[in-house]
Amino acid sequence: MTNSIATRRDFLKKAGLGTAALIMHPFGVFGANKNGNPPNILFAICDDWSWPHASIARKLGIPGSDPVVQTPTFDRIATEGVLFTNAYCCAPSCSPSRSAILTGRYIWQLETAANLRGDLPTKFDVYPEVLEKAGYHVGFIGKGWSPIPSTHPDTPNLGVDKRNPAGTDYNSRKWSLRTSDFERFLNERGKDQPFCFWFGGWDSHRPYKLDSGINSGMNPADVAVPTSLPDNMTVRKDICDYYYEVQRFDSDVGKALSMLEEQGELENTIVIMCGDNGMPFPRCKVELYDLGTNIPLAIRWGKNIKDGRTVTDFVNLAEMAPTIIEATGQNIPTTMTVNSLMNVLQSGKEGQVVPDRDKVFTAREYHDYECREGDVGYPIRAVRTAEFLYIRNFEPDRWPAGDPVEYRKERGKYGEVDPCPTKQYIEDHRDDPGMEKYFDLSFSKRPAEELYDLSKDPGQVVNVANVDEYAERKKALAAMLMDELRATGDPRVLGESHYFK
Repeated sequence: MTNSIATRRDFLKKAGLGTAALIMHPFGVFGANKNGNPPNILFAICDDWSWPHASIARKLGIPGSDPVVQTPTFDRIATEGVLFTNAYCCAPSCSPSRSAILTGRYIWQLETAANLRGDLPTKFDVYPEVLEKAGYHVGFIGKGWSPIPSTHPDTPNLGVDKRNPAGTDYNSRKWSLRTSDFERFLNERGKDQPFCFWFGGWDSHRPYKLDSGINSGMNPADVAVPTSLPDNMTVRKDICDYYYEVQRFDSDVGKALSMLEEQGELENTIVIMCGDNGMPFPRCKVELYDLGTNIPLAIRWGKNIKDGRTVTDFVNLAEMAPTIIEATGQNIPTTMTVNSLMNVLQSGKEGQVVPDRDKVFTAREYHDYECREGDVGYPIRAVRTAEFLYIRNFEPDRWPAGDPVEYRKERGKYGEVDPCPTKQYIEDHRDDPGMEKYFDLSFSKRPAEELYDLSKDPGQVVNVANVDEYAERKKALAAMLMDELRATGDPRVLGESHYFK
């Protein structure tokens, strides 16, 4: 790629954008590097991948990690860039999480897009389209914004005349991810044209091939089983199958990095690698506990950011949109309401970089369909700090994992939880000695408030919301959560009409 601004002007003129698109920025034109090239964007996102399920976590001694899962590509991005250990999705469900990522908004600010099967209104800017208007070549492979087609007239979804908000679809085969399609995308861009690409892995979304993990050589005896799940060989093997899928995605991202290296583009590419929500196990995915919301996140940008840093600031994945736009030198749209991470990336510091990044807010509304009588959701909000997790369940009379009724055969009872060997084991053995605890954690109703003391209970299984010694702390966290929800216009707490169920 040429380094001249004159060539950049020529490209924009051909694109019909004119020189007005040359927005000046502290990095230079388009947020260019020192050589004048605008940065490319490679956003690699994996379905259902929890932190700390990456091999670098083991090397750093992160609690909950284990030696089984191996993620050399993620480790490389983290080592050559910045690793965020307190990164959280906005919602523990794929489409709402991705809606927040694309728009830079909390899910309660997204109307129907707060729901898995909702629509993403076009009035909310999405970062791929912002960059496309600025001259970027934009596309995706694998899973883009949502797996669910929509017919809503105001939704840029997967219809015949509608485009996925992640960009132009470069999938040559549905329900799979092929790195050759990424190569085709790169080859089709214009001369000297920067790119913005969404690399969406389906991999760790269920179903899995049974025993794929142990057949690949994993030892289930080495798995670190979360405290919220029963520790037995069924669960251990199921976790190995999940790790196998994570590793395949990691390998595919590695191939994409190799392509960029071969084309001399890697050093000028902002590489973001993360999960969209937590692992598909009971009390994980769809829930606001850490295994549902705390996800892997690493960002690499060559020499533009100091490498080898581990940052503990709390980060919401919704912040990816304004971060990407600021890094490329564009004006952040007014529809994006969360902060950019650029000050953290540029700081050169590690640990806690920005003092007031000491908490994160997460939420859930409607997830899957026909899981409860009346086809309603399970609305919850939470605030997570370094010391505590506080959860507010707005409809505690509903079943959080879905009704104990089989509405759809393929989902079974408690239909919010993906069918899997672990779920089946807990259901089948609910009357066994010691199993009632895990059944209740996974499927039973919950009180209106939950509070977990992370210093004593990192697995978040002992609710201390009604323990006297925590009364003041609970009150403060509840106020902190409600203040944020009111300030950001959550219709659930403002008593306004909304699109939620």
